[in-house]
Amino acid sequence: MQKKLDSLLSAAGIALPDQQKQQLLGYVGMLDKWNKAYNLTSVRDPQQMLIRHILDSIVVEPHLHGSRFIDVGTGPGLPGIPLAIVRPDSHFTLLDSLGKRVRFLRQVQHELGLKNIEPVQSRVEDFPAEPPFDGVISRAFASLQDMLAWCRHLPTKGEGRFYALKGVRPEDELAQLPAGVTVESVIRLHVPELEGERHLVVLKAN
Repeated sequence: MQKKLDSLLSAAGIALPDQQKQQLLGYVGMLDKWNKAYNLTSVRDPQQMLIRHILDSIVVEPHLHGSRFIDVGTGPGLPGIPLAIVRPDSHFTLLDSLGKRVRFLRQVQHELGLKNIEPVQSRVEDFPAEPPFDGVISRAFASLQDMLAWCRHLPTKGEGRFYALKGVRPEDELAQLPAGVTVESVIRLHVPELEGERHLVVLKAN
């Protein structure tokens, strides 16, 4: 697993200290173990988890602005936990409505010693953003329209950004954005050994 992670990071042009690599591997180990009982992800093979969960999450890191983020519909902590590991000076609120997922996130927080995450069980529309966040992140959570409708209260007004992790470039969704929302960028992401496209859509709301 260590070799696989090293080769994937190298192919992606990402350099990480050993401690962060060990935390990423520890997270995959916990995901694999808990998945058997909790059904946290449809990916069963730990080597595939490295590609489809770890690398798929951390390639976003260079594009994030700010230090306070909320990962909405985080599920088992994706992309929030890998991002929190590789960005230790930022803080990540991990929001999910399912108790079993939040219990898993708290166990990850405890076992990996992650001081910069806060797992929260709540529906996104019920969660008060006090203070507001620099960035709202979602991966496979909803359409851009739904994300904006449910999460509009979360980012800092005029400054905060929405980061939506998508597969193919979502042309239809981009064409139907509500008034007051601008597309800052649509970035094609390179995830080694991953089939299919990955894009990061960055939006700002006035």
